[in-house]
Formats: sequence, C-alpha cells, structure tokens
Amino acid sequence: MAPMQGAAALGETRTLTFFHTHTRESLTVTFRRNGQVDEGALSQLSWFLRDWRVEKPAQMDPRLFDILWEVYRESGSSQPINIISAYRSPETNGALRRRSSGVAEHSQHMLGKAMDIRLPDVETGRLRAIAMKMQYGGVGYYASSAFVHVDTGNVRAWPRMSQQQLAQLFPDGKTLHLPSNGKPLAGYDIAKAEILPRNAALATQASAGGGPSIGNVLASLFGRNDAQPVPQQAPTQESPVTLVASAGPESIATPMTPAPLPPQRPREFRLASAALPTRTEAVTASLPAPEPILGYDEKAAVKALFDPRTAFLDLGFATRNQQELTVTRFTGPAVKPLPVVVQASL
Repeated sequence: MAPMQGAAALGETRTLTFFHTHTRESLTVTFRRNGQVDEGALSQLSWFLRDWRVEKPAQMDPRLFDILWEVYRESGSSQPINIISAYRSPETNGALRRRSSGVAEHSQHMLGKAMDIRLPDVETGRLRAIAMKMQYGGVGYYASSAFVHVDTGNVRAWPRMSQQQLAQLFPDGKTLHLPSNGKPLAGYDIAKAEILPRNAALATQASAGGGPSIGNVLASLFGRNDAQPVPQQAPTQESPVTLVASAGPESIATPMTPAPLPPQRPREFRLASAALPTRTEAVTASLPAPEPILGYDEKAAVKALFDPRTAFLDLGFATRNQQELTVTRFTGPAVKPLPVVVQASL
C-alpha cells in the first residue's frame, strides 16, 4: 500500500516516505498529526535532509512537506520520494555554482525551502505539471536528469512552457505562470487577486505550526472534495491510579492476593529420592581405594640417580665392543653411555 493511502483516510494525519539517493538513507515519518505539525518529526526531517557533503542540517520549511504530500498523492505513486538535493550550506552552494551556471546564488536550498525530487514510477513531465498546477512556489524541470525542483518561494517555473502547453494545463487561464513568450493567459489578473493572498495566508498559518494545511486548500485544484475538518479531541479522562511497590499499606485500596505456592511433590517421590545416594557418594563408591606400593623407598630411588656406579648399568649397547660407537656396530638406543668413573680406593 502506498504511504499516502493511509494518510488520506485520516485526513489531516500525513505521512511521507523518502529515500536519499546520496546518503542511501530511508525515512518514513508522520509530519502532521490532527492538523498540527509534529515538531519532533520536523527535526527528524531536517537532519535527514541535511547537507550531506558537510554534515550540516537546517530547519526545513514545513510547507514543503505539504506540497510534497499533495504532489505525491495526486501522482498515484507507490514508490518512496527520491531526494536528489535538499538543504545546501553556503559553502556547498558556492562550490556547485562555480561548476554550473544553473545554480542560483541565493538558492532556496540554502534556506531549507527547496528539494529536488524524483518518483521512479512517475514520468518527470507529469510530476512537473502536478507541481505547477498547485501554484504554490517554484517548479524547476530537469528532464535530462529526471527530477523536479519544488520550493516555497514565489510562483514561477523554469524552463517556461509554451503558450499552448500552459493553456492545456490551465484551461480557464487562471494562472500566475507565464509562457515562454512572456504573454500571460487570460485569467492572469484573477489568479493574481486570488492566489497571492491565499499563499500569504497559508505561509502565515504554516509558520505558526497550526491551521489548515496547504493540501486542504489546494484540494479543489485537483477536483477533490475529500478535505476533512480537524477532528476534535475527546475529553481527557482521569488516569487510573497506579500502585507502586514503594507505596505504604494504607495507600492500597484493595489487599494484594499473595502469589500461589507451587504444589509439593508427592510423599512417595520424596521418600524414594531420600533413599537414593547423592551424585558425589555414587561416584566415590564406584572408585576402588588406591593400593600402597610395596617395597618403594623414595630416598633410595633419589640417591640412586646420582650414584656414579649407575654408569656400569647395561644401557643397551653390545657387550663385546662397548667402547666402539660406529654406525655398523651400534645396536642400542641413540643415547651415548655415561663415562666410566673409577673412584680411588681409600
């Protein structure tokens, strides 16, 4: 389900889903609740739409999200709004301006009042026409890059449509947009008398964080009568009393029922378990008692290790040629025998 379908059913509760093409971040946020701008959501959006080149955010204009909500809803898109560019710091805007003549010196991006967007499942030309028909702010059309610029500044559009194209978009001629030949349509003066005061009033209401949203007023432009009044909040009820563990006995209205104890084991199981030996006893009983080593004298064994006469022991060499250690006659282990030490007789 598209994010706007749920928001439409609730009237003044509005949700948008974004995908930032540079940071690869995604965000779904409800920016209006019961007709009021959610300040927490606005702060979240301001960080999401930060200047990612220098990691600096700016306070975004809440009117911008009403415009996007209305454009998204009219487009019938089911994809997140792709963000190409949002807030630009002065240093970023200056760097981009040095590289391209299409970047304005005093861009609305630097004020947090503009976004460059793309809807993957909506043709860019149609997206441009929907934004222009709202006549609330500026609309830039970048066909080669497949995105549309929207802002909350003066009503204007670039590049300008031809006289015929503009007449098809506004059959009654009531538009502030000028065609490429500079000649306004027949209803230009009427549009100027109606739209300019309307936009000024919407800007004042949006800056105060309340009042009807832009979409409620602009719904008639798209032939819809689905704008709903702000629902009245039900009277608040007294919250129930909460009992805490530290409260005294006198503050508790009803005595607390003690928790039931677990059932005891049957008597026959308790008797049987008492007769069984413990694990330690069972292991100890299964091991035989160590038997003493008979005839072992520890002191004599140690003394024999350092006795020179040990050298006379047979270490595995042939007895007939014990002094010759050649390869052909070596039959014992690879250990050289100890030298024979003859003690002088006293």
